[in-house]
Amino acid sequence: MTRPRIFFYVQHLLGIGHLRRAAAIARGLERHGLAVVFVSGGEPVADLDLGQAEIVQLPPARAGDSRFGSIVDADGRPIDDAWRARRREALLAVFERSAPAAVLVELYPFGRRPFRFELLPLLEAAAGRRPRPAILCSVRDILVGKNDPQRTAEVVDIVQRYFDTVLVHGDPGLIEFGATFASADRIADQLRYTGYVVSDAPAPATGAVERGEILISAGGGAVGGPLLRAAVDARRLTRVAQQSWRIITGLNLPDSEFAALRSALADSDVVLERFRGDFQGLLQRCRLSVSQAGYNTVMELLAAGTRAVVVPFADGGETEQPVRARLLAERGLLTVVEPDGLTAQSLAAGIDAADRAPRPTASFNMSGTDGTASAVLETIESVARRRPETVSPGRA
Repeated sequence: MTRPRIFFYVQHLLGIGHLRRAAAIARGLERHGLAVVFVSGGEPVADLDLGQAEIVQLPPARAGDSRFGSIVDADGRPIDDAWRARRREALLAVFERSAPAAVLVELYPFGRRPFRFELLPLLEAAAGRRPRPAILCSVRDILVGKNDPQRTAEVVDIVQRYFDTVLVHGDPGLIEFGATFASADRIADQLRYTGYVVSDAPAPATGAVERGEILISAGGGAVGGPLLRAAVDARRLTRVAQQSWRIITGLNLPDSEFAALRSALADSDVVLERFRGDFQGLLQRCRLSVSQAGYNTVMELLAAGTRAVVVPFADGGETEQPVRARLLAERGLLTVVEPDGLTAQSLAAGIDAADRAPRPTASFNMSGTDGTASAVLETIESVARRRPETVSPGRA
């Protein structure tokens, strides 16, 4: 029997958090008997575990800087209309040959607006196809705060026009989607909370890894330099200075910054690495974690019950990490060091406070991969029940 095929569009721009969450979702869809065509528009990431999914790499694009002021191609050149036309044609060609049972779009229309040149044609193609596939959006629970009524109205119009279901990867027991999207009530019948997406059970940490390390990490690393430098200087000021320390910079930390860290640590026993495929295993074994406050890292910390200090990323008007960090700190689940006050001293104080705190125990729904797969299957069945279709594109 042919497995239903899911066309999953993902565009990461700066870090790799969106991509890692999407990869976990793809593996969950596969476990539930669905075949995934994983269409990535960001720069390729080595060792990304997509299970059995078919990976389709579009001409890659990324943010030109940490403030998302421009979109550039693989060579660092601003994208132009000719580039957009090539990408749109490539995307639509993959869609046509995939003939999916469902189209799953990560973040849009709640974000990724610069890519509407290809996403609106994709949605039109999906809505006009017979038999029409289910159309779903995959979005985290907290959006970057924007106060633009016209933009919000545009988002609502696109959701109502094209989408069957909006999969919110969160738990309203922590925060409701309406807390950061003011018009959530207008699409309430399309919202489905899946629970938080956490990667599969982690592989055990490998190699010479001591239990009780202090684990410093910076996600993809593109904007992790200030945190990593502060951690190097903070070590001697902490109550855990004599513990083993490990720093994982992320693959996207600039080579010059990695070299500077290596030089600063030349006379120490701190382990410095760019990447660990067994990162979740390290989280489970460490005494304490110091990181930014991205969705994936925070959920992995909570799943592992690890004491943690987070320094939320807040450049370019980013509000998602600060909001998430504050909510969890209010519940005693982690310690926050504010980025605008980040120094060796403030980070050391945060580390000492977290080390004295009890291990966190989260009561939120952490079964987001299964919840997502169930919602996708239910939406496919719901759309199928509406056939044969004689209505115009959209949800009518």
